Amino acid sequence: MDVLKVYQYALQREFEGKRFFEENAGRLSHSAAVGAFKNLAAEEQKHIDFIQDLIDRIKKGESPNLSMAKEMQNEGFFSQRAISESIDSKTLEAMVPDLPILRMAYLIERDFAEFYEKAAKEAEGEVKEALTMLASWEHGHEELFQQFHDKAFQEYSKMPWGG
Repeated sequence: MDVLKVYQYALQREFEGKRFFEENAGRLSHSAAVGAFKNLAAEEQKHIDFIQDLIDRIKKGESPNLSMAKEMQNEGFFSQRAISESIDSKTLEAMVPDLPILRMAYLIERDFAEFYEKAAKEAEGEVKEALTMLASWEHGHEELFQQFHDKAFQEYSKMPWGG
């Protein structure tokens, strides 16, 4: 496995994800979803910074520095629990028009997590650890957007025809 190519591909995907969340934050109709998308775009930037550092170190012939990732993980820079606990039924009802965007966000995060998991299976040592951390972060994002989507869809399914 060419680790540099894996990281370069991952970097491009993270840029795409960040752009998706930034662009769609302005399209969403509910502030909770807007806030989640803005927070996630900021997190994707941290992933970008982390992966860029990994790339730079490989090019210099250095070992990965996982302390940056461990600090990010310890900081709890994305509080899934705080956001999901702030969502009540009125909020979910207001998020119904955002269902397609929430679904796409979920699929993007799931795709990222699967990519990192597959790459981690072929890696060893610190590279495996870095990819496993990235997969874990993306799974957290995936779970958040699945919760948003599924709860909003439950509200939608209870609405009379025509919303």
